[in-house]
Amino acid sequence: MIKALVVFVLMYIGMLAFSKWRVYFAVAGAAFMIILGVLPVTSAPAAINWNVIMMIAGTMGLVTLFIESGMPARLADLMLKKVPNVCWAIIALSVFSGVVSAFVDNVATVLMVAPVGLAICKKLKINPIPVIISIAVSSNLQGAATLVGDTTSILLGGYAGMSFIDFIWWLGRPSIFWAVELGAAGTVVILYFIFKKEKAPVESERLTPVTDYIPGIMLSLVVLFLIIASFFEIPVIDDYKNGLICMAMFLIELCRNCIKNKSASPLKLVAKEMDYQTIAMLCGLFIVIASITEAGIIDAIATWFAGIGGGNVFLLYTIIVFGSVIISAFVDNIPYVAAMLPVVQSLAAQIGINPIVLYFGLLTGATLGGNLTPFGASANVTGIGILRKEGYTVKNSDFFKIGLPFTMTAVIIGYAFTWIVWSGLK
Repeated sequence: MIKALVVFVLMYIGMLAFSKWRVYFAVAGAAFMIILGVLPVTSAPAAINWNVIMMIAGTMGLVTLFIESGMPARLADLMLKKVPNVCWAIIALSVFSGVVSAFVDNVATVLMVAPVGLAICKKLKINPIPVIISIAVSSNLQGAATLVGDTTSILLGGYAGMSFIDFIWWLGRPSIFWAVELGAAGTVVILYFIFKKEKAPVESERLTPVTDYIPGIMLSLVVLFLIIASFFEIPVIDDYKNGLICMAMFLIELCRNCIKNKSASPLKLVAKEMDYQTIAMLCGLFIVIASITEAGIIDAIATWFAGIGGGNVFLLYTIIVFGSVIISAFVDNIPYVAAMLPVVQSLAAQIGINPIVLYFGLLTGATLGGNLTPFGASANVTGIGILRKEGYTVKNSDFFKIGLPFTMTAVIIGYAFTWIVWSGLK
């Protein structure tokens, strides 16, 4: 146990202290677990959740082609034609960003929507900083709403065996989708009070041309097929069906795109935009987590948590939610959620409760906590990077003015909803 604990702690310290090199620390941690004999080398491939890896890779590839088609920007332009002024344009862009990010990676969503926000700000000569921040935090919020919305959701889905439909309705109860959407509704009120003085009229003079409608259709079909597949058990491949769906739809669209363009340019584009570091980091983390589970560390941590809570489920739930908010404000939520899922499962088993309420509490706190700070979520970092390229410097006070009330509103609503709906589950 000591060897595994030392490797795990050193890996996590390295990932915290050197965020740019976190993938190398994750892979090195996995390698040391195998070298030291904590996990047999023959068990390493089985420790990786290949369903999650395929879902992430397939969704990333399809989203790249979707963005390239121009459809997301076109949808934003059409939406802007329906709003009366800047205040509602900002709110509409933020809501649109949230809706898109429920099905598309948060960073990709910011890259799609932020240019539209910048164009509006330049036209009306208003400060783009609060606009881009609103778009970023909204995209980060909605990532937890569906199975494919964010890496953390995919991790939970894979770990808890949740289907796409389970994120909406599970075991006869409204699932985490509704907790997120109620939180999102609350944040609309926050955004209105922040921007209510922005009354200048706005309109979209031209519509972004769409070069190809098929990637958008394929992305919609992925969601549809994930929903349909959730109603069926498929022998042999059932544990991999969601990942196979995402990969199959991506490869079909990639081949079609290459044939249409009569070149390999779509393949080169996807190869360039694929986030290999996140995929490699997750593979390393899966091996490390399997190792510390094998060594008994997960059960020991769960016992410690149970001791803090004294067996009081509400207290444990509260600690997990708000502890995750604080930790995720400073720590990347992907490795945090990956490490905490088995802890939560073991904790629930020790105190004799269904783990779902704790799972949802973990996902709510870890996903939304990133909005507390400018560097707590990749979407926020991306938005600030876009502003930096435009010559704007984002102060911490600029971010906290929006991020703090936005985050706490969404967290408190989701926290209350999840406890009311799921705390009584046996």
